[in-house]
Amino acid sequence: MPKLTLDVELELYRLLQQAARSNQLSLEDECVRRLEGGVRRSHYMEALLADLRADDEQRRTQQGSG
Repeated sequence: MPKLTLDVELELYRLLQQAARSNQLSLEDECVRRLEGGVRRSHYMEALLADLRADDEQRRTQQGSG
């Protein structure tokens, strides 16, 4: 499985931990669940996904022209 490292605000991290405990999931599983749309998506997660997609597209563009 590919590895993804995220920098998140401390408050968001705490909220994710709390949600993971509430849902009896690991922190990783809670993040995956949210990224897959298993819950109401937050604006933060939507922005994160958009950034990740833009980074991926930029990387592909640079590889294609290099």
